[in-house]
Amino acid sequence: MAEKKYSGSNKKSLPGKEAANRKKPAFKKNNEFREKSSAKGKSLNKKTDTRRNDTAQAASRCPYFKKCGACQMIDTPYDKQLRQKHAHVKELLEPYTKVASFVGMEEPEHYRCKVHAVFTHDKKGNPLSGIYREGTHEVVPIDSCLLEDQKADAIIATIRGMLKSFKIKTYDEDNGFGLLRHVLIRIGKNTGEIMVVLVTVSPIFPSKNNFVKALRKAHPEITTIVLNVNDKQTSMILGDKEKPMYGPGFIYDICCGMKFKISPKSFYQVNPVQQEVLYNTAIEMAELKGDEVALDCYCGVGTIGIIASPHVKEVIGVELNKDAVKDANLNAKINNIDNITFYNNDATVFMQQMAASGDKVDVVFMDPPRAGSTPEFIESLKILSPKKVVYISCSPDSLARDLGILKKNGFNAKKAIPVDMFPFTRSIETVVLLTRTEGTTSEG
Repeated sequence: MAEKKYSGSNKKSLPGKEAANRKKPAFKKNNEFREKSSAKGKSLNKKTDTRRNDTAQAASRCPYFKKCGACQMIDTPYDKQLRQKHAHVKELLEPYTKVASFVGMEEPEHYRCKVHAVFTHDKKGNPLSGIYREGTHEVVPIDSCLLEDQKADAIIATIRGMLKSFKIKTYDEDNGFGLLRHVLIRIGKNTGEIMVVLVTVSPIFPSKNNFVKALRKAHPEITTIVLNVNDKQTSMILGDKEKPMYGPGFIYDICCGMKFKISPKSFYQVNPVQQEVLYNTAIEMAELKGDEVALDCYCGVGTIGIIASPHVKEVIGVELNKDAVKDANLNAKINNIDNITFYNNDATVFMQQMAASGDKVDVVFMDPPRAGSTPEFIESLKILSPKKVVYISCSPDSLARDLGILKKNGFNAKKAIPVDMFPFTRSIETVVLLTRTEGTTSEG
């Protein structure tokens, strides 16, 4: 693809090893994970609601079950969870394609490697930390969670215990007083690197050096600590300003043999074990031959495109978030990828520009937000007329809607594989392969 007709940034990653000489990462077969495996996804409908009766809820193995609302299926046996989720996906997608067995996890607990805690205090001023009750801004104090990484929970508990001795007050949403609002922990599952993000209303952190020293003494495994300033009345966790207090201000993780930089705001799946399964599944499904031009839409920090790059001739990535595009270019450089170009643009607008320019691609990877794709995107997809489309969805409902629209535009779903990214919740991730209907052209 010539660097020509498209608007937005298209900085090429720096030259590295030739794609043909790079060793292709080995993909694990789906059946190795079967049975067995802001959360992203849409809830099951009421017919498949798995909340137990009041007696069962009272005996829940999660002491916060009644108050929290995050782990709706915590007391449902894991194999039953997968069957219920599969039934929901099958009901929605079977009019378009067969749905394969759910790809579950061997160890479905403590999978979240991105952990967020809200900090507040009780009536006596004692610091508390926890999560918002579902659908509210009421904080449910929590010490540990069956979904969250245990090391992350331990670090949050340590920070909470340090606040009084350092005279650091937690933020009060009602009157605007206090300093510490949130703590965000991000863990590189395959590197062991840990980032702690302290979200405050002011860039001035009392006894900063001593606080960092004490925290690292308790948890020497922490590799970086970041101060993020959010002084606005907003539901957003992170503010725009941030500065490392210790370390580089980011961590790395490995996925499918590729290395990725994770900053406080980077999009990176919260379940790194299933992220690898999800992306392996998507690329296996495309059955790449090595001579294709691939388009990675809604590409984020470039994970799918970079993982696919050794298996195709060229990858084009498009992402609206400019910070994510910067990280994507850096990730390409880190992995010596020289056959990928990232553009900072809205995916639909970019598709329309490509279609208007008469350019063609062989395969499209698309991972849209929960609301799904847009009619304009699908119309442009029809004009580009790729041989294959791999659709990664976090909402079976919007996916079913889009499959119907795609079918009308000449793309038939061939198979669907649901992947359990979020055990103990109703959320569902699904990968679908679509191919162009025989005889369909750009003129339809």
